[in-house]
Amino acid sequence: MNLGGSPAVHLTYCTNIHAGESWAEVRSNLETHVPIVRRQLGRKGAFGIGLRLSGQASTELGLGAELDRLRGWLEDNGLYVFTINGFPHGKFHGARVKQRVYRPDWLEDERVTYTNLLAEQLTRLLPDNDDMVGSVSTVPGAFRPRVRTPDDARAMALAMVRHAAKLHALEASTGKTVTLAIEPEPHCHMETIAETIAFLVEHVLCAQALEQFTADTGTTTSAAETFLRNHVGVCLDTCHAAVEFEDHAQCVEAVEHAGLGIFKMQLSAGLRIDGLNDVTARVLERWDDDVYLHQVVSSSQGKLERFVDLPEALASYRRTRSEAPDWRVHFHVPLFRRDLGAFINTQDFLEAILQKQRTKPFTTHLEVETYTWDVLPAEFRAASVDEDIAHELAWVLEQLKA
Repeated sequence: MNLGGSPAVHLTYCTNIHAGESWAEVRSNLETHVPIVRRQLGRKGAFGIGLRLSGQASTELGLGAELDRLRGWLEDNGLYVFTINGFPHGKFHGARVKQRVYRPDWLEDERVTYTNLLAEQLTRLLPDNDDMVGSVSTVPGAFRPRVRTPDDARAMALAMVRHAAKLHALEASTGKTVTLAIEPEPHCHMETIAETIAFLVEHVLCAQALEQFTADTGTTTSAAETFLRNHVGVCLDTCHAAVEFEDHAQCVEAVEHAGLGIFKMQLSAGLRIDGLNDVTARVLERWDDDVYLHQVVSSSQGKLERFVDLPEALASYRRTRSEAPDWRVHFHVPLFRRDLGAFINTQDFLEAILQKQRTKPFTTHLEVETYTWDVLPAEFRAASVDEDIAHELAWVLEQLKA
């Protein structure tokens, strides 16, 4: 949805919510679910889509007749794609995902190939009669244990710069702008906004990276830095930031101060437990599923402790019986459902950052991303997924008063 403004702000939901790894499955999901969500939301005008294409779906979609058919279907139905979720490359529903979700990562050539194709597909899908910028969100380098040395960090950055050279070529040949939005996530090489800024400044904008970009594109060093600042930036996931106990205003201001961009904000909420105890720890066991990684950050007297997954965190609590720690859990829960039985969600962070967006927009791409409907405890998913998605979008619109 185009929410207006200059430049215009666009709101959608990510279609990774619907299970499907092949292009045929993705196409069926688009044709089935998007019209229902749009109708239930009751918004007139063109409706934006946050497209998720797995590696398989992206390859099957290709750059030929099937992509042309998709573009025609979008135009015929008053729909448009402005952002692609390029984070999960492989299977994302119905099987154990956990840390495999990050592979291939930016240490592997397959990640560059995949992201290049997504960017080229997005340039073909962006509306012709609009100056709309596209975005592709991606993994924050790699799962933290995969990055063993500074050389690994530099290698990931140079891979991103190679992708940026592809973005430069696409912009020159099509006139369409696509950005790469790095999404910090707990227990990855870039966990926080501060770590993401440091990575970009130290490795993507360093002399070696600029030299590579100028060699690949034929630009000057000054033009290379400008292009990289305008095309490689941040995807701010509000669940991830809240789980890390980040400050919403500092997140935005730090990126701006560094001369970088927030190219996309994924609107999501996590689990919040203020003062863990034996009772809430037992209830929390119900939230452990065998599909997704549920990183935990614990805060006690201002000190943060991080756990790679919920079982590890619960085991640590039972060993130590830490005094009333506050926990945040990376489990995407409904934005509109503040109360979750024994817990609440991180809605306060989301409300605050949406108020900042409403007052002074800092990004043009807003994407709801609650992908865990099928693993939520049953009492929190009584409605159909399409109804819940529409409810989430309506909640966001109310926050933005749009």
